[in-house]
Amino acid sequence: MKKSVLQNGVVLFLTAVLCTALWGGAFPAIKIGYDIFHITGEDTGMQIIFAGIRFFLAGCLAWVIGSLSFRKALIPKKTSMGYVFVLAMLQTYLQYLFFYVGLARTTGVKASIIEAMNVFVALFVAAVLFRQEKLTAKKLWGCGIGFVGVILINITGVSFEFSLWGEGAIVLSTVAYAFSSVCIKKFSKYEEPFTLSAFQFMLGGILLVITGWMWKTAKHESGGSVWELMDGLKTKEGVAVILILAGISAVAYSLWGQLLKYNEVSKVSIYGFLTPVFGVLFSALFLRETTTAGPAVIVISLAFVCVGILLQNEKRENSDY
Repeated sequence: MKKSVLQNGVVLFLTAVLCTALWGGAFPAIKIGYDIFHITGEDTGMQIIFAGIRFFLAGCLAWVIGSLSFRKALIPKKTSMGYVFVLAMLQTYLQYLFFYVGLARTTGVKASIIEAMNVFVALFVAAVLFRQEKLTAKKLWGCGIGFVGVILINITGVSFEFSLWGEGAIVLSTVAYAFSSVCIKKFSKYEEPFTLSAFQFMLGGILLVITGWMWKTAKHESGGSVWELMDGLKTKEGVAVILILAGISAVAYSLWGQLLKYNEVSKVSIYGFLTPVFGVLFSALFLRETTTAGPAVIVISLAFVCVGILLQNEKRENSDY
């Protein structure tokens, strides 16, 4: 594979930070969306439908952006349809089915910390299961130090309660995401990441809408109706939120896929520790969620995350398992 500008340290850093900042902004945006569309924590069916609409639109946006970038209509090869299906199931359907359900039943703080574990899982899957890279002590130290930074910025808001449909669902979401990261790197050898992102989002979004509708019907949930959700899309606020969420996914995941194509999974996934940091900052800014993490704690937290990133991205020669 020829050298890419995305392998340049500065470009990798700036692109990864942009992606994690966008994902961090998704935490408050989802909560705001629940309020606008009158989706409660108990209305699981509507949460899943909401996710499906978001990701179907994200797929459409990713297709437009990718087609304009490559100056041709992006169509997956016949041999790539299996890759699209696998990614649709892991990256969109399973990850966000569990994420949306879990986020409604736990705090944004706890969800951020649990989601940060995907860096460890992605490293383990890439190194041990798929043998895409070596599992070195320096990589483990980088993950550990970065994770300390996430804990520091969130520790005061954490309780030790655990529920299957709350924290448990977030854990399953994290595992699905980790496997999808490894699969993206593998599949991008045969298909453009933009093409994979666009079509897997659209397929995953459709599956989520169908699942949400079936869930709501089977459970006879009395929360908001699909028609109320449609009414929300008639408002400027509703359209803005759904487009922001779709745009976050379309841009961030497509760029992230490009980074994974040209870099080791561990060198890219380590930046994931910045997502919960941005999540805390944006939640405090847009949701007025209280946090006792003052400026000093935030700076120290970022310092730990940055040290972890530096360790992970330092050139390694003759590293041992």
